[in-house]
Amino acid sequence: MSLKIYLLRHGETVYSQRGAFCGSLDPDLTAEGKAMAQAFADAYRSLTWSAVFVSPMQRAIATAQPLCDALSLTMQFRPGLEEISYGAWEDQEQDYVNQHHAQDYLRWQTDPAWNPPTGGETAMQIAARALPVITEIQTQHKTGNVLLVSHKATIRILLCSLLGIDLGRYRDRINALAASVSVIKFTEYGPMLEVLGDRNHLPEQLRQRAGT
Repeated sequence: MSLKIYLLRHGETVYSQRGAFCGSLDPDLTAEGKAMAQAFADAYRSLTWSAVFVSPMQRAIATAQPLCDALSLTMQFRPGLEEISYGAWEDQEQDYVNQHHAQDYLRWQTDPAWNPPTGGETAMQIAARALPVITEIQTQHKTGNVLLVSHKATIRILLCSLLGIDLGRYRDRINALAASVSVIKFTEYGPMLEVLGDRNHLPEQLRQRAGT
């Protein structure tokens, strides 16, 4: 048996509905986001879980809560799993950022690995704080299923890092919609992607909701 890490993005928030930048802001889930979290718990409670690692942000905790409550699992909070900081772009939509931070926005779009949002974090910085959590999981759990609940950019950066994809392309190569789950299996040859951005655990009306 191998180690599998399930990377679950939090459910819907008002910011994912608006398409506005939300990194260090700490909103709760919407009612639909809470339904997404419950749907994940209902679909995955039959698995045997070795551990649950969670970003200490409210929207991630609320997403992990239904499964942890159902199975009496303890959340292990890791700040390294928090979302990217968008700095001056927080709470703004893309059109506003393009108008008021045009040069930074262009550089970020061109290569977010090294170019941060104005006053925010680069993808390299996210990888530097998030990958040690993966190493910790691998050290503690040689086999079994581990749940990791995090955020859109952080999950995409982790997946690119593990799969050898240029971090400057994380926004172009990987998507992670609200409440989607991706699965990495660790084999003798390294990390292998088994599932990417799956949302089949969600009812149709939740899968069809607009948002990022």
